[in-house]
Amino acid sequence: MRVVMENLSKKFGHFTAVDDFSVTLEDGELVCLLGPSGCGKSTVLNMLAGILPVSGGKIYFDGEDVTDIAPEQRGIGLVFQNYALYPHMTVMGNICFPLEIQKVPKAEREARAEEMARLVHMDNMLGRKPKQLSGGQQQRVAIARALVKKPRLLLLDEPLSNLDARLRLEMREEIRRIQQETKVTTIFVTHDQEEAMSISDHIVLMKDGVLQQHAQPQALYNDPHNQFVADFLGNPPINNIPGTVSGGVFSAGPGAQLRLDDFRRVPEGAKVNLSIRAESFVVEDAPAPDRMSCLVENVYQMGKEEMAQLSFGAHSFRAYISSDYGLRRGDTVHLGLRSRGTFVFDLETGARY
Repeated sequence: MRVVMENLSKKFGHFTAVDDFSVTLEDGELVCLLGPSGCGKSTVLNMLAGILPVSGGKIYFDGEDVTDIAPEQRGIGLVFQNYALYPHMTVMGNICFPLEIQKVPKAEREARAEEMARLVHMDNMLGRKPKQLSGGQQQRVAIARALVKKPRLLLLDEPLSNLDARLRLEMREEIRRIQQETKVTTIFVTHDQEEAMSISDHIVLMKDGVLQQHAQPQALYNDPHNQFVADFLGNPPINNIPGTVSGGVFSAGPGAQLRLDDFRRVPEGAKVNLSIRAESFVVEDAPAPDRMSCLVENVYQMGKEEMAQLSFGAHSFRAYISSDYGLRRGDTVHLGLRSRGTFVFDLETGARY
């Protein structure tokens, strides 16, 4: 199902939780709503589900205006953060429950429940109750219960946040597998950028209720529209070196100058952040106007690569450097910059040059 949100907004009194939000999600995609806590992503999810009424704008499912339609008439499946399984019911009873509400005959609902249990690899535990299941198993049951209704849209609200790190990894792979097998359009809310990058067809990144960028995961990483997008994605975080551009030269202080073609687009005297991914540095053998002459502050071993902590003028940053160079604390190293992973942002507005 194709989902269109058009100029969507949500206000709670004088507070605007979602502001002029317009996004189109294509049929059969798994899309992550990503952003820091309080950015409005769960509010968007609840408006899609019909749990929250919209303050403005429209929601369309396959061209049908569902903005004011009741939740039960929207054809959605919803998985909550806490799973919300019924403790007195078995796995079979929990999965069957939505069909029981719809008055589906017992034989049919049990057959459909068994089919969903096989899909989520819980078909050998149909007689167990939630307290006898691990967190990951409870999550599988919650997904099966949401899918048994054959929803047009599956909504997952931070479904992995209660799991430990190993289970999170396992379950996000399982969610991707299940989504690809069912081909149901799925929206997954998370604040975890690694989670979003690993399983999404597209990511919708939000901040303060406003859409920042909507793109494929790698495009979001490689081509951020603004400083917030660049900062939010990446581990380690992107390096930001503030400075001023004059005559096509970036200056981060005494002894810290750099000339790059990118600076020709920057207005004279502009205050900027030179933002560089840790993997975008290249060790060179001599100083040059387009290279950073840096002091090595520390080196951390990471197998075939090293993570170096360096300084450029008064500013520290991190860089992945091959261990072949044998860098040591106190060395001076000359670094060139790859165009991929190097950005210039306005220091005040965060806009990209």
